[in-house]
Amino acid sequence: MKAIVIREFGAPEVMRLEEVATPEPGPGEVLIRVKAVSVNRTLDLIVRSGRYATPVQLPHVLGVDPSGVVEALGPGVSERKVGDRVVTMQFLRPPSPTTPPAIIGVHGWGGYAEYVKVPAALTRIIPQGVDFPTATVVARHAPTAFSLLRDTAQLKSGEWILVMGAAGGLASAGIQVAKYYGAKVIAAAGADERVNAALGLGADHGINYRRQDLEAEVKRITDGQGVNVVFENISDPELFPKAFACLSRLGRLVTAGAHGGGTVPLDAKSLYLKQLTVFGTFGKVLPADLELGLQAAAEGRYRVLIDKLFPLASAADAHRRVDARTGTGKVILQP
Repeated sequence: MKAIVIREFGAPEVMRLEEVATPEPGPGEVLIRVKAVSVNRTLDLIVRSGRYATPVQLPHVLGVDPSGVVEALGPGVSERKVGDRVVTMQFLRPPSPTTPPAIIGVHGWGGYAEYVKVPAALTRIIPQGVDFPTATVVARHAPTAFSLLRDTAQLKSGEWILVMGAAGGLASAGIQVAKYYGAKVIAAAGADERVNAALGLGADHGINYRRQDLEAEVKRITDGQGVNVVFENISDPELFPKAFACLSRLGRLVTAGAHGGGTVPLDAKSLYLKQLTVFGTFGKVLPADLELGLQAAAEGRYRVLIDKLFPLASAADAHRRVDARTGTGKVILQP
């Protein structure tokens, strides 16, 4: 099969299209002919550069969220059949109190290839009417958004939430999950077109934090109260303290991202005087949440933002586009 293989860390040029052996599914595994896989800033660009937080073994094939068609079954697989349209959940091993997760495309070969083998238990059927790029984006972000907002932040109906980087993959999922739970959503992004995209997903208000005073606008919208929850998955040293300042008393900030740098100032005085809480978590990827997201997409109640589709051979160009931050929505490879 053809695959994009990394044999050294570095710039996008280290990714090369090669002929490699097609994997054989082992016990409990399925072989998927890949139809779509997304390009992610941390789990693809950072891994490729060699700056990921945990070791990555070379040679390596990226791609944490492949979707496609089941081509072969390993011994003992009964829950899937050849021809099934499936999407994958990315945790080969979920996080524990003492260990980080093991992830498809990071700790095992992923979906930047014509075929990928995964445990059958990590696959879910794609409903009719949902295409492969949409299914890939839903699987990548919807379960995490459900976990972070429902379970970690414990977002409640009627509460205010500020979603930062609102046209990004996880943030756009967060907007829709927050509306599902009855929250009032303020979407903040760094360009007018991204703010408008977030409003199109159901956000109640939008703020361009590059040309507007974020805290002042949030206080104006909320009649001076601030927001109950901040969904902040950027960790930019300039933006993080501004978002943190938008929290009301007993507010909660939840984060599962750091592509903006990761080291940020923290106003400890506000932290204790306002009794604020900051949660850092990978989130859980629960099958029921993925199925809920896929069904909502099939019914037109959950939408994804897709910027551009690239063929597998153009993986380097896809990485450059994501790195340039010029588009709105996810970049997708189609092997």
